[in-house]
Parts: sequence; C-alpha cells; structure tokens
Amino acid sequence: MRITIDTEARTLVREDKTGSKTMPLYSDEAFALIAEQGVKVGWNQKYAYSFSWLGRPIIQLPEDILRIQEVIYRLKPDVIIETGIAHGGSLILSASLCKLIGKGRVIGVDIEIRPHNRKAIEAHELSPLITLIEGSSTEAGTVAQVQKLIRPGETALVILDSCHTKAHVRAELEAYAKFVTVDSYLVATDGIMKDLWDTPRGAAEWQHDHPVAAGQEFLQAHPEFVLEQPPLPFNESTLNVEITHWPAAFLKRVRA
Repeated sequence: MRITIDTEARTLVREDKTGSKTMPLYSDEAFALIAEQGVKVGWNQKYAYSFSWLGRPIIQLPEDILRIQEVIYRLKPDVIIETGIAHGGSLILSASLCKLIGKGRVIGVDIEIRPHNRKAIEAHELSPLITLIEGSSTEAGTVAQVQKLIRPGETALVILDSCHTKAHVRAELEAYAKFVTVDSYLVATDGIMKDLWDTPRGAAEWQHDHPVAAGQEFLQAHPEFVLEQPPLPFNESTLNVEITHWPAAFLKRVRA
C-alpha cells in the first residue's frame, strides 16, 4: 500500500492492488489510515518506551493506559492480576487506581523479576497494594499461588502482558480464565504483533503467531466469554478508531 499526503491540496491518496482512492486529508477515513501507520512506525521506533507512571517506566501506549483506567474505574475490582511486570509501571498504574477508588489490590506475576525492578517496586509508596510472584505464569504452582491470594466472592480483572506467542497466551488464557468474574475481562494485550511482522523490528511468523490468534481459539472453546471492546464513557468526536497495541484484547465473561 502507498499513502500520499498533500497538505496543500488537503488530500490523502491511498493506492494498493485494488486501485487508488483520494479522500479529504481532514476526514475520519484519512485519520484511520494515518493512525494505522503511526502505530506501526511508533512501535518500531519504541515510542511506548518513553513514558512512566508515578516514577516507574510503563511500556504502553497512552491510549491503552487511558482505556484500562476507564475499565478499572468502572468495574472497581477487588483484585487485578497482571502477568508480565518488567519495570513495574503497569502494576503501579493499577495500584494507584485502587488507591484512588479506595478498593482493590494488585497481584503481579513474572518469570523473572530483576532485582533492581523488585527493589524499586517494593520501595514505592503504593507497594502495600502490590504482591509480587516470581515464576512462570503458566506453571500450576504459580497459578496456585495466585489462587491463594484471592478470597471467596472477590471480583477480579486479569491482564496478560508477558510472553506474547500464541501458545503462551493460549495457555495463560486457560490458566487465568477461572479468576475472571462475570462482567469483568480477561485482557490479552499486544495483539498488534499481527500487524507488525513487516516492520524492521518485526518477524514473519508474527503473521500467525500472536495474542489475537490465541484469543480467537480461546473464544471458540469458551462460550462464557465474548470479545467486547469496553464502551467509551465519553466521545464527542466522529472517530471510532483505536490507537492501540491491544486490538481484540478484551475478552468479557458474560456468564459463570
């Protein structure tokens, strides 16, 4: 595909094997095309590696941060379970929302918590709301440790952000689905991999090996979950475009 932007004529031309289409530059359709390419270029240039939350690096797009904030505030879960810790920014984000809401705590799971990251997380003002578990997120022993930290009747939200291969995410979905309560979500992040295979930092196998494929398989086997993008609590624009690394990520439990 070729995109040509003419700022003087205020047009955008999209060309591909099906033909050519010219559209106003200042239009929803043009914005969607520019955003799509912006996400790919931004991922390749590590744009998401330039943010922090309350002092800890958070490797997420700003829109994904805001969208998960909307979900957490609306659901007000008792427990937020996150696989994949890295620098701890996402854990601090979740814990800060729990603190603000006055309800909830966070469980973070990672196969390796680097000592300097653990030290920083444990020294943070919000550490009393965070429990760290080191171990493979899909091993039975690790899942059992998570289970012990959840009390009967508590509501839970699960965010999967560790290894993003289809096989690993599929195993995580099976392992953590039982914790997700009705009307809450099992979130399989970073499905954007499916669109990044042709970037300089991408890999050809990402065309089929990505979290979205794992989610699709999971949904076929689990009718108690549906793919449902959380509703926008506010939108006065004409746009319905997501600028996200998390396409098709939100799997909602609709029944026990």
